[in-house]
This record gives sequence, structure tokens and C-alpha cells, in this order.
Amino acid sequence: MADLALRYSPELGGFDLVLDTVTGDLVMDDGLTTAVILSLFTDRRALPGDAGLPSASDRRGWWGDALTPEAPLGSRLWLLAREKTTAETAARVRTYVREALEWMLRAGVATRLTVTAEAFPADSRVEVAVAIDAPGEDTVEYRWRNVWEPQSAV
Repeated sequence: MADLALRYSPELGGFDLVLDTVTGDLVMDDGLTTAVILSLFTDRRALPGDAGLPSASDRRGWWGDALTPEAPLGSRLWLLAREKTTAETAARVRTYVREALEWMLRAGVATRLTVTAEAFPADSRVEVAVAIDAPGEDTVEYRWRNVWEPQSAV
């Protein structure tokens, strides 16, 4: 599965396409990194009754989900931006990350998906670890701190 490569840009405070510094061409990502970035850092539409909405009318979501409502893109991690760092918040992080990456199992891109999240209230952080087994590939691991903040890759 090849995607245009995305990398975090501190200057932009978000993700951007990667350019080859020699040729100026867009770089391709033959792994899972871009798919994971899009899955976690695109805002999935909030479900009715979700807590953490900035306003009753702001449920966010990607416009393309109207075309494929059975397979929405993104995560609901954005709902946690105002939450306190608790074990309950870590449990929601784990649920939202798993939900956002579940498509990989259904599509056969991954054979196993492991998500852990641990709260560290003294430091106001939640650390998340994701391990993805792809068919015929080594396990790929990702780690983030306060995953609703993209710049937090550990």
C-alpha cells in the first residue's frame, strides 16, 4: 500500500507532505505511517451523546464520510483536548485509537492491532503505544504522548 508520505512539521504545527530534497518530487510511504497519521489525526465526526464537544453544533468530521458512512475516517481523539489526565481518559484514548485503526484489520492491511494507553496525572500526559502486525511484515510500533496533540510523537 503506497501513500504520499506525511511527516510532522514543527513550523506548521501539523503534518505536511514530504519532498525529496534532491529531486523535489513527493516522497512515497510504502509502510503504514501515513495511514496511521491520517487515521489518528483526522477528526472523526462525534457520535450523538459524545462528551467533550466544544459546542452542541460542532461535531466535526471529514466531508468524505458522507460518501462512505459505513467506514468513517479519523478518530474522536479531538474530544479529549479538555479532559483531565485520568485512568478514564486513558481508557477513552485506547478506545478511540483502536476505533480509528480498526479499518486496517477489516481491509486486511493488518493481522493484529495492539493499543495501550497509560495516564500520568502528575505530568498531565497520556502515553499511547500502538503495535501493528501487517501480513508478511515485521511489527510496526508507534508511540505518542497526548495523542490529540500531533507534535507529541515520542
